[in-house]
Amino acid sequence: MNDEASYICNHCGEEIIVPVDPSAGSRQEYVEDCPVCCNSNVIHVEIDEDGDVSSWGEGEQDLY
Repeated sequence: MNDEASYICNHCGEEIIVPVDPSAGSRQEYVEDCPVCCNSNVIHVEIDEDGDVSSWGEGEQDLY
C-alpha cells in the first residue's frame, strides 16, 4: 500500500500530496487547508481490500 495519496484542490487546482494512515480505517474523511491557497478542503481517502488507495477533495464550503 502507498503511504501517500493526492487530491486536486477544489479552489486553486493544485495537486496536493497527503499522507495515508491505514490505522485510521479503510474510509477516512478530514478537513485540511490547502498549502498553496489556504482554503479548506474535505479530504476523502478510501483503501480497498488490495491496499489500493483512492483520494479526492471537495471544497469545505461546498458541503455546508
